[in-house]
Amino acid sequence: MPFNPFRGDRGYGWTGQTRSEVIGTHGLVATSQPLAAGIGLDILRHGGNAFDAAIATAAAINVVEPESAGMGGDLFMIAWVAKEHRLVALDSAGRAPSGATPEYFRAHKLNQVPYTGIQSVVVPGTVAGWDAIQNRYGTMTFKETLEPAARLAEEGFGVTERVEGEWQEYAGLLGKDPDTASVYLPQGKPPALYGIFRNPDLAKTFRLLEQGGVDVFYKGPVSEAIVKKSRALGGTFTPSDFEKIKPQWVTPLTTSYRGYDIYEMPPSTQGVAVLEALNLVEQCGPKVGIDPRREGPRSPLYWHLLIEAKKVAYADLRHYVGDPDFVSVPTAKLTSKAYAASQCAKINPRHAAAIDADRDPVGGTVYLTTADRSGNVVSLIFSVYDEFGSGITVPGYGFLLNNRGAQFSLDDKSPNVIAPGKRPFYTIIPGFVLKDNKPFLSLGVMYGDQQAQGQLQVLENMLDLGANPQAASDAARFSHSEETNNVVLESELYQAVGSSLKAMGHKVIEGNGLIMGGYQAIMIDPRSGVYRGASDHRKDGAAVGY
Repeated sequence: MPFNPFRGDRGYGWTGQTRSEVIGTHGLVATSQPLAAGIGLDILRHGGNAFDAAIATAAAINVVEPESAGMGGDLFMIAWVAKEHRLVALDSAGRAPSGATPEYFRAHKLNQVPYTGIQSVVVPGTVAGWDAIQNRYGTMTFKETLEPAARLAEEGFGVTERVEGEWQEYAGLLGKDPDTASVYLPQGKPPALYGIFRNPDLAKTFRLLEQGGVDVFYKGPVSEAIVKKSRALGGTFTPSDFEKIKPQWVTPLTTSYRGYDIYEMPPSTQGVAVLEALNLVEQCGPKVGIDPRREGPRSPLYWHLLIEAKKVAYADLRHYVGDPDFVSVPTAKLTSKAYAASQCAKINPRHAAAIDADRDPVGGTVYLTTADRSGNVVSLIFSVYDEFGSGITVPGYGFLLNNRGAQFSLDDKSPNVIAPGKRPFYTIIPGFVLKDNKPFLSLGVMYGDQQAQGQLQVLENMLDLGANPQAASDAARFSHSEETNNVVLESELYQAVGSSLKAMGHKVIEGNGLIMGGYQAIMIDPRSGVYRGASDHRKDGAAVGY
């Protein structure tokens, strides 16, 4: 008989909350895998700062969540630097190889960039990002921050339910490339639930980076192996493509909401959509007669306003956002209150709007956040895009290459049309909130196009409805699809408001937490200054502190 009991209640606060917030006075780490969070905490305990802990945590994630993130992907960070009393942001995106043109794909009789395989890969930016973070703000060396991950890869880790399920789902992709199969399908199949998975090739790569630094990856044996693999598979990578990967310290975008300042990454990410959607809720709610604070999450009008704001913001993503090195993106307009107010006619207070269909981005992503005893707080996200990325593994080095190039268009009119050296559209966005020019909240919600709409929802939970960071995660969410115009509601939310939303014209479907994203957060308590960590029960994660 399957285990199917009723859920127990908490005795304090909101009875539906899954766990207490984790409180730290010296440091805290939150991410989607407990082993990685523990490694980050060890770095903090042994004198490293939040930046060192972020690198170590990310490296460990490469081992224990290879389907989601790793050195074959890309990285973005927003961080509060205590000694400078300011936010900084790092764009360590990958770029298309020199042969990636629309003409190349059309010559291969393709009407879109393939979803997997070598043609879907962009030059990885993650390792360059680790190096940039370490050089500017870290206190440790790669030897100190990467060695815990190297040992973990060598010794192995126990496979959890979620990771085993994803591994099984993508076994077909992993079997297409012999180098991938040799690493990720031991004995010809995915590792068993609760079995031990080891990756000695990945341990070797970490140790090469420990010894030779970032040049090992971009000017040495790793890039040489990637180029050789690309040529064997008919790809277009050249050595010079790797020399062009230069992380950029950029200015994050911002808007205000209810007295808080919200910060997101600029294009080519979807960060602008979070800010525009918040502005739409703030500016259009009063005009259409829906106050989210009055209505609350048990009212269908509350959800209707958020869904319609999301639709408007995402339409602008498709229309405007691409690599700002190649196209002009009107970010000042898109994040302005006046522009949001001018869009309110697109929100009918009682009926769902139609949309122009577009392909939904998906994603296998990891978000992590760290904070230290000095007041530094890091919000970092990195990804190989979809689960197990391109399905291509670099022989002898044990990591998967991304498939982020699948986000490019072959439409010459699109701001995201592919071009050599161009950054694709990125779904991955770390978030940050300041209050009175002090750090208040570091947050992220993983999973493709759910990220911006997920951040909108958890920010609403906290800033409008007063939820603590853990309750904000545990509350039910929706996921709206640009491809189908369907609105998936988690089960209890569907039971409560599904029929009412259907009556308003929404195409509502009952779902579960699978596509709702994985959230992590650290709040800095404005009164005591303690760190308050939260981790999503939809993932394997943990917040740990001391």
